[in-house]
Amino acid sequence: MSSPCKIPWRHARLAFLMCMLGCLLPSAPAWAQTASPAPIRQSQDDAWWTGPMLANSAGTLPPGHFLVEPYLYDISSKHSDSYGSRTYVLYGLANRLTVGVIPVLGYNTVSTGPDSSHVGLGDWTLLAQYQLTQFHEGSWLPTISVEVQETLPTGKYDRLGDRPADGLGSGAYTTTLQLNAQTYAWLPNGRILRMRLNLSQSFSSHATLEDVSVYGTDSGFRGTAKPGSTLYAGLSWEYSLTRSWALALDLTYSHNSNTRVTGYAPEAVRLSSGSSTAFALAPAIEYSWNPNMGVLLGVRLIRGGHNSTASTAPVVALNMVF
Repeated sequence: MSSPCKIPWRHARLAFLMCMLGCLLPSAPAWAQTASPAPIRQSQDDAWWTGPMLANSAGTLPPGHFLVEPYLYDISSKHSDSYGSRTYVLYGLANRLTVGVIPVLGYNTVSTGPDSSHVGLGDWTLLAQYQLTQFHEGSWLPTISVEVQETLPTGKYDRLGDRPADGLGSGAYTTTLQLNAQTYAWLPNGRILRMRLNLSQSFSSHATLEDVSVYGTDSGFRGTAKPGSTLYAGLSWEYSLTRSWALALDLTYSHNSNTRVTGYAPEAVRLSSGSSTAFALAPAIEYSWNPNMGVLLGVRLIRGGHNSTASTAPVVALNMVF
């Protein structure tokens, strides 16, 4: 008869096996992780961006810093090519506040008449953007900002004579109110996907017209044009392939309300453009030499939509922050 203090062999063997199993269980996750290591989570400092082709950033510049980003493009449609440059010149005026100007230059070639006589000014834009919130890793709240733009009628738009292609402006003041949002997501492979959303509404004043104009009026016309309002929505995604390389994609929707032209030539003239919608797709590739300088190559494609012209616009842009 065994002593009550002595453990039978069969019980000791069971206890030993359970002890060994207990030692193995904590190490099982470490063993599995060694066999299939989890992807390394990319840090935000390891992703350099130029920004996508169309979507504005929701962030603002640090006070005292500039961003200069010239875009060169060719908007090619069935009967014309519009060559142009659009340059963002932004300055961090104060904490969370960026101001800037967007000068535009252009030159048109057309198959139905003479080309532009020279490179001319388009309508230039002034802007101010104020940042409301800041994204932080691990938080659901994106960076959000509000932006106000005022486009000035600096481009030639009427009294075009026998060169309608010289028309590069609208002749109207346009106010744009915009909401910008930006956030980040980490994909299963650990790489960063940056996403942006832009929503805007634009309103224009009347433009006084004389003779041949961008609104389709002829010589001898006297009157006004009232451009319709514009609703715009844009989404973008940027995928960080490496620290220097990124892929970008923009999807946009715009709705332009009816533009009305009234006047005399010398008989009464009433013109309406009708409303229009347009959908655009803009894939691009980004390369950055460092966090403050990079280049973007892409193409904007407008296809489909109501009362809109299909076009293809290859683009190159240089992004510089200093």
